[in-house]
Amino acid sequence: MSAGDGEDLTGVAGWAVDLMEQLGAPGAGLAIALENLFPPLPSEIILPLAGFTASRGSFTLAEAIGWTVAGSVVGAVALYVLGMVIGRDRLYWIWRHLPLVKVEDLEKTERWFARHGRKAVFFGRMIPIFRSLISVPAGLERMPFGQFLLLTLAGSTIWNVTFVVAGYQLGEQWHRVEGVVGVFQWVVIAAVLAGVCWYVLIRIRSSRTALREDRPRD
Repeated sequence: MSAGDGEDLTGVAGWAVDLMEQLGAPGAGLAIALENLFPPLPSEIILPLAGFTASRGSFTLAEAIGWTVAGSVVGAVALYVLGMVIGRDRLYWIWRHLPLVKVEDLEKTERWFARHGRKAVFFGRMIPIFRSLISVPAGLERMPFGQFLLLTLAGSTIWNVTFVVAGYQLGEQWHRVEGVVGVFQWVVIAAVLAGVCWYVLIRIRSSRTALREDRPRD
């Protein structure tokens, strides 16, 4: 029996496949919702497994995508509401007492949100660890909910479709998807940096234009 066969899977992978096979496509959505709420559960394993399970006929590819995107959004909204209701001090106190999570990750995510705002929510949904935590500062800063929901849905759809379809195509070789996670992450980071540089360049040009227009003329 191959290493990728569902009957040989253990740990998080085995738990995720069992959940999907018992509950069907909603099980995939539940697994991803939990991944959002508890970052140590890796989406880059769960999502390809959803595609793999779909390839075995447990549910369709469309159902795998639809339910995992729904799970991502539900988990993100839960963290957004948590940040908005509990507040920063109490949230950090809770975070310090959770197992397998780092306060440093939450601090980095909060700083990133402070610098990049809306872009952080969209692109953050495509970066491991950040994809879960980015919802927290959005809630703490009371980002408009409609805006947060739209950006979360867009970013989650891109990330989920990429890995669910890859897992579906690879079948029992689903684990090979993990190899592209690092590359995909750096592509996203590069896109964020390019966007920031372009924004800064536009602002500098606008400032120079305004200065020239304000200069007294002879």
